[in-house]
Parts: sequence; structure tokens; C-alpha cells
Amino acid sequence: MTISINNSANTKDSSSTANRFAQLRRRLSRAAFVATLLAASLPIAAQDWIRTGTGLGVDKLRLAAPEFKASTTDPRNLDLVQTFNTTLWNDLATAGLFEMVSKSFYPLEIPSYPSDLKLSLWAGAPVNAGMIAFGNLGADATGLVAHGWLYDAKNAQSAEVLGKVYREEASANGARTLAHKFADDILVRLGGGTPGIAQSKLFFASTRSGTKEVWMMDYDGQSQRRLTDFNSISLGPKISPDGNRVAFSSFVNGGPSLMMYSLELGRMVAFPRWGGTNLSPAWSPDGSKLAYSSSQSGQSQIYLADTSGNNRKQLTAAKGPDVSPVFNPRTGGQIAFVSGRTGLPQIYLMDTDGSNLQRVTEEGYAVSPSWSPTGQLLAFAWIRKYGPGAPGSQDIYVMDLASKRWIQLTHTGGRNDFPSWSPDGRHIAFQSNRSGVEQIWTMLADGSEPRMLTTTGANSQPNWSWK
Repeated sequence: MTISINNSANTKDSSSTANRFAQLRRRLSRAAFVATLLAASLPIAAQDWIRTGTGLGVDKLRLAAPEFKASTTDPRNLDLVQTFNTTLWNDLATAGLFEMVSKSFYPLEIPSYPSDLKLSLWAGAPVNAGMIAFGNLGADATGLVAHGWLYDAKNAQSAEVLGKVYREEASANGARTLAHKFADDILVRLGGGTPGIAQSKLFFASTRSGTKEVWMMDYDGQSQRRLTDFNSISLGPKISPDGNRVAFSSFVNGGPSLMMYSLELGRMVAFPRWGGTNLSPAWSPDGSKLAYSSSQSGQSQIYLADTSGNNRKQLTAAKGPDVSPVFNPRTGGQIAFVSGRTGLPQIYLMDTDGSNLQRVTEEGYAVSPSWSPTGQLLAFAWIRKYGPGAPGSQDIYVMDLASKRWIQLTHTGGRNDFPSWSPDGRHIAFQSNRSGVEQIWTMLADGSEPRMLTTTGANSQPNWSWK
């Protein structure tokens, strides 16, 4: 299966920069198109792979990122500069778009300003960099200031792609934020206009405090902090599209009820309680609706309500349980969900009024659907051969909904579940017990480069922020 995702840039710093990026995008688009044609000529059985924005069949851009130097004499700089450099490198290395040039190849003359940069040393062997990200960082009485530049090593006549000043508080968190912002600006310019994810967040459930509570962390696993303290069981956190509220289910009042936490206020906010079991809330892309599963009328069914909990509407009425709804993030007009109406759980689609029902999976045990940001792909957890004595584990799969072709992303055994797409569509977060205990992992959307983000307690049900 071949799926190419190629977004056009919408950021232009100057006419020369815009022209250069237009040429770069045309080269990438032509290469992706050729790769697609080649794949289409293969037998269907040989097309058991997926190409996303991280693998368009072209060589990755070689990016050099020499360490920023201190621009002031403030004694805080030693730690702050180290934090910034480590964060920036990790952001760029995990983006899935670049081949990071090893620092062992770098010239001895590391630039802090454009006047220090000798392009020929970076464009030629052994560095052979296509782009160079460099700059300086320093604390002063006003806070922490970074000057960052991105230069095209192969274009001496019009080399500057990005030049920007960043300001934050003089703290470790401020240094990380500066690095994230610079990395995201680089990714917008070199990633086809798609915003980076360095400032995005992950929300999840964790038992590390003794009971299962809702937690959040940066996309790279840093800055983990607890949001709830119910001394109960809280499940399935989902962040709103504007990043201000977290909907989840909790047993704190007895049976599982939907609850709402405000990140702006730093506390719980009022939300109505209904009878029965209420689970798996999901936000509409405009932030005006919540879909959820509820047994308030008997068997668990899919319901729709506004985000204050009013104007409830039942969407399904099948004999088997219907759970885990999730909106198409591009259109808002479809909901994917899990149903046991034919026996083992399978994934279905329907319009947001409950009409136009379609079955997506036809065998095994399929749960936890998650739409890609484009609305073209669906990730889910699947035991393809389910039953006594049947081989296989629960793995993460991605399906192209138009063709119904799929690709298996995880192959390590154990239970892999609850995939959640990054806002740029290049990464997927998921839970896995491959290390012995359920933890949160991320991987590129083609299944490569898995990284474990949590280590303490059991951690599950990740949900990636919308931006």
C-alpha cells in the first residue's frame, strides 16, 4: 500500500526564500510521485508498507545542528545552554525528516552568528550538510534570549532560510521551550509547511501515585505531571482541540462518569452525571461536541452531547455494545467506533447523525480506532487471528480507508493498544507492555524508531494534543 502525504508550505520569509522552497517542494513532490508510481506497479502482496510524510522514497535532508554557545556571562548559562542544546537535537532527530550529521564531522569553527559561518566547511565533505541550524543563547536581567538561524549550505548566494529571536524565562523549562519553538520553526520550513510537534503534549492514565490518575507530559516524555488526585480510577483522557480542557472518565463518584478538567483554571469544572457506565469521551474537531459511550439506557451505545453535557442524542441502538467513538478530525462528519454487534469487537464508521453505517474490519479482535489528522488513515489495535490456540499478539495497524489496505506497525509481541496520532501525522503514540509493564511509547507512522516515554508505574491510553 502506498500513501503519500505532502503538504504545501504557507510560510514565506522573503521572495528568494519562497522561490527556493518552491523548488525544493517540487523536487520532493516529483520524487514522491515517482515512488508512488513504482509502488503501484508492484503486485498488491508486495505493497505491505506505508509511506507517510516521514518516508516519501527520497533521501532525508542532511541537517547539521552545532551546539549553541552562551552569548552572555551569566553563571546560569552553563545549565541553560546544555538543556537547550540537548532538547533541540532531540527535537530535530525525532522529527523523522532529517539525517542528523554526526557532530564528530563538524568543523572546529562553530558559528554563533552568521558572520562566523563558513558555508564551504559545512557543505563539503565530510559534513555534506544540506542545512545548518545554529545560534546563541544567554540569560540576562530580562530572561533568556536565543538567536537562531537556519542556513542552506548549498546556496551561498541566498543562504538564510530562517533568522529569529526567541525569549522565555531564564529556567530549564524556558530553555526547553526556546528549543521547541526553534525546532518547530525549522520543521515548518523544511517539512512542507506542516507545523512541528515539539510543543505538543500527551495525556495519559498512570498508576505511579498508587491509583490510576490523569497525567500529562511533553511530546518527548519530559515534564510529566499529574492532573487529578482522586485516589480512585480515572481513564481515557482526551484533550480538547483548543488545548484548554481534558475530558475523561472516573470512578470517584461510584460508577464511571464523564468529568472535565480545565488546564486554564488548574482544576475540575462542573459536568453533569448520568446513570450507567459512561466512558471514552471524544471531542469534535470544532470543540463543540463530545461523543461518548454510555449504558444509561441499558446496553452500551454511542451518544453525542454538547461540551456542557446538554442536548444528548443517542446515535446507535445495536444489540451488541458500542464503545470508543472518535471523530474524523478533518471533516468532523464521521465517527469511528468499536462494536460487538456481530460477536467479537470490530471497527465501524458512521456519520455524526448515526446514519451511513460501514464496517471497517472483518476478522479478529479490533479496538481503539484513531484517525490520522488528514482523515484518510485509521490506526487501531488488532488481534487478526483471535481465539483459543490462535497465534499472534495485539498489534498496532494502520488502514487506508479508501482502499481498505492496511499495514502492521508493531511486531514485538505482547499487547500494543490505544494508538494516537501526532498533530503532524508523522508519529503515533501507543501503549505497550513489551517492557513487562504497560508504558507509553511513540514511533514514526511507518512503525520505525519506537521510543519509550514513561518508566514509572503502569501508564496507558495516550492521547496526543491537536497542536
